[in-house]
Amino acid sequence: MKKLTHEEILEVRKKNQSAGRTPIYFLLNDIRSLHNVGAIFRVADGIRAEKIYLCGITGKPPHRMITKTALGAETSVPWEYCADAAEIASKLKKSGVQLIALEHTDSSILYSDAKPHAPACLIIGNEVTGVDQNLVEAADLAVEIPMMGEKNSLNASVAAGILAYRMAESLGFTDHSDNFLPKSVDVDRF
Repeated sequence: MKKLTHEEILEVRKKNQSAGRTPIYFLLNDIRSLHNVGAIFRVADGIRAEKIYLCGITGKPPHRMITKTALGAETSVPWEYCADAAEIASKLKKSGVQLIALEHTDSSILYSDAKPHAPACLIIGNEVTGVDQNLVEAADLAVEIPMMGEKNSLNASVAAGILAYRMAESLGFTDHSDNFLPKSVDVDRF
């Protein structure tokens, strides 16, 4: 095993820039922490997500606290602000996007058991109150990450990262041999 040089890592990045986007969206509703917003931009960039929707009180670029955590990912991931998260959820659902709420509900399944289909949208809610009930009701699926300690949830950006990479893997979008895109999926149809 040999650590890649900075130049080798830049070559991989250059190759990835020509790859299509992974058909995964993020809907961030009422995220209070700009650091969480920036970190989720980094996650979205890492999986080459299709788009981030920033809703409600969620901060939006340009903002120095988002940039500090995103490290430029806020310029590489398409994003849009809309005050009403339910409006975006409805629009996505009508266009065939599967809505997946990261929330504890009476019918949540473990994130590791989720079988998303493409395209899919991960809904992340407020750090204290979670995903709004109207968004939970609009969701096709609710998933949760098991907690074995005293706390009932992870930081919003950490949870988003875990689930986003799990979704990308489940959809077949983590194959390093082909710019992270599977040969069998036509990404242009999304």
